[in-house]
Amino acid sequence: MNYPASLIAIEKEIQMGELKKRFDILVYKNDHPWLLIECKEMNTPIDEVVMQQLLRYQTVVQASYLIVTNGNDTRGIGRENDQLITLNTIPVYQ
Repeated sequence: MNYPASLIAIEKEIQMGELKKRFDILVYKNDHPWLLIECKEMNTPIDEVVMQQLLRYQTVVQASYLIVTNGNDTRGIGRENDQLITLNTIPVYQ
């Protein structure tokens, strides 16, 4: 995928109101959050609860793309014209 290692943040803390949470992986592009990745255990289904967690993180991070995976199931969301869209592929860093 060619993501530059120097532009990847892993398990960094974010402030969500009074709560402190940690995202799993965030890739930056041009000094802006570009790809937020949430990793779940293999036995954790990618369900509505997991997707809502990812979207809550997005309210703070404001990445262009969101990915959630449990190793078996991977889902992606992108922003296009201020709308969320389902991704068919994982974004390639260019």
